[in-house]
Amino acid sequence: MTATTDLTVDPRTTALVVIDLQHGILAMNVGPRPASEVLATTVRVAEPFRAKGGFVVLVHVAFSPGDVDMLHPDCDAPPVVAPDRPASWSTLAAEILAHGDHVVTKRQWGAFYGTDLELQLRRRKIDTLAFAGIATAYGVESTARQAFELGYRQIFIEDAMASRSAAEHEHTVTRIFPRMGRVRSAAAFLDALR
Repeated sequence: MTATTDLTVDPRTTALVVIDLQHGILAMNVGPRPASEVLATTVRVAEPFRAKGGFVVLVHVAFSPGDVDMLHPDCDAPPVVAPDRPASWSTLAAEILAHGDHVVTKRQWGAFYGTDLELQLRRRKIDTLAFAGIATAYGVESTARQAFELGYRQIFIEDAMASRSAAEHEHTVTRIFPRMGRVRSAAAFLDALR
């Protein structure tokens, strides 16, 4: 990660976009850090960000009964989502919830398609997105790619993310994210918060 001196975070024009910190995803085995650490770090970032007036978006993935709105791609490694998920599978972790946050329900990896995310950001004149969540190489990366194409400035809070493996996470934060924005630690993000 790069030094923090070149980063300034204005909470009036920045949204903290938290991807899939929900019971079913938090129960997964992830790396390079456990999901519980990702959640704790995200909470540690979100609280002062909210206190300074920042807009927090909590994204979770959920499907209608019978999974009729779930993607069913014809591919070599289809996604594995158990049909007998518990009712709490898509419920956001209580630790991250706060009054005033905007909740987005998505039906695929990315959080823009088929949701009101872009509308909510544009109406608030948000031009910068800071990302946290699970999984780095799926929900976070897909949403970030869409944000990049929409022209948003992006900050990736590396230690507030994890993926299905440490190698997967490392590839995304070293090869993909630096081409779309700034990769920083939670401490660096908080230091840059005005």
